[in-house]
Amino acid sequence: MIHTLAESLTQMEARLQIDWVLVNACWQFALWGCGSLLLAEILRDSYHALCHQVNWLAKWHNKHHMAYRRDLSVVSLKAYQESQLYHDILESSLLILVLTVIALVIPQTGLWLGVAYACSFLGGASLRYFQGTIDTDYNHLPGPLQTIPTVWWVNRSYHWRHHFDDVNAYYSGVFSLVDKVLGTGLSLKGKTIALTGASGALGQALTAELLKHNAKVIALTTNPDKLATDAGVKIISWQLGNEDELKNSLEKVDILIINHGVNVYTNRTPAAINSSYEVNTFSALRLMDIFISTVTGPQAKATKEIWVNTSEAEVSPALSPLYELSKRTLGNLVTLKRLDNDCVIRKLILGPFKSQLNPYGVMSPQQVSRAILFLARRDFRNIIVTINPLTYVLFPWKEISTWFYYRSFSKTVNKPDIAS
Repeated sequence: MIHTLAESLTQMEARLQIDWVLVNACWQFALWGCGSLLLAEILRDSYHALCHQVNWLAKWHNKHHMAYRRDLSVVSLKAYQESQLYHDILESSLLILVLTVIALVIPQTGLWLGVAYACSFLGGASLRYFQGTIDTDYNHLPGPLQTIPTVWWVNRSYHWRHHFDDVNAYYSGVFSLVDKVLGTGLSLKGKTIALTGASGALGQALTAELLKHNAKVIALTTNPDKLATDAGVKIISWQLGNEDELKNSLEKVDILIINHGVNVYTNRTPAAINSSYEVNTFSALRLMDIFISTVTGPQAKATKEIWVNTSEAEVSPALSPLYELSKRTLGNLVTLKRLDNDCVIRKLILGPFKSQLNPYGVMSPQQVSRAILFLARRDFRNIIVTINPLTYVLFPWKEISTWFYYRSFSKTVNKPDIAS
């Protein structure tokens, strides 16, 4: 009896024994396979970028751009088929060739997954060339853009910007890693950018940096006398509480940067409370709502953006309770607004920089401005610029948990489709 039981236990142990050789082989295949997929996308997007920099490559690639109208409908069937032959089929064939050579040189089975992935692009391009159908050309389907550009995965709105916003940006095809590395995830060239708080230290520094990137800047200020009139910047005066008067000016604005604010420091009088919330929270909220009402038209979702300076007071003390309370409220309202996906909304989570609001700041507004644009051009939606390492840890957790809570327990009415 005991002998039989021992044999049964031995047999069960043998059955349950893990084949570590097999497990290791599976892990290697998975890791090399994922790496090959990543490599395929990097190579494909890098080739795309080169097509806009090297003249003899641009000759073939331009056929791709010439095939589409502004609504992504094709100019003609012949032009579309030529674009597939001289761009998509050529690109896919070169990608297969390079990945095959790599898979032959490095003896890892997982690398052939990248080759198969590249073959899928060639297969789709071949079908489109021979049959003239666009059903599998997902980023070029015609019609109005219903969604905002996504952060990591390339959708129609993101790719539309490559064709009709700036051809020398937005190179990525499936996910936007290459654009984030190159700083081509957002083009500021030719953009009309309106900026509140333009007479402040950060406002003036941001204006100077935006002009370096060939943007058209509109300075929205309550203190127009503090701004130079010969800097190539359009100045519009406005008053707190009269945000509605700015609607006509905001109609043609691509990016609205909400940067104005007030700091009452240790004051906690009723007037200080009212001032803090009126300037830091409710004025910003009204401007957001007015700008969102201008996001109309078939391509507006791809081009319109709001940047809001909420400050790292969202998660860190600022030694000014009312500044913290009003800015945290603004930050939470921005998170709530993002759920509607009306347009891209970026948060500027800025640490202490020297200004009228904070004469003891340790960063310069010029440094902060350069960092903001560096991250914005890489399509960061939460732009953190601070010397406090805790903010980089605390803010993402705060933002994710707040977003999840608001998404679970709030809703909005359905909006009508955008007219074409």
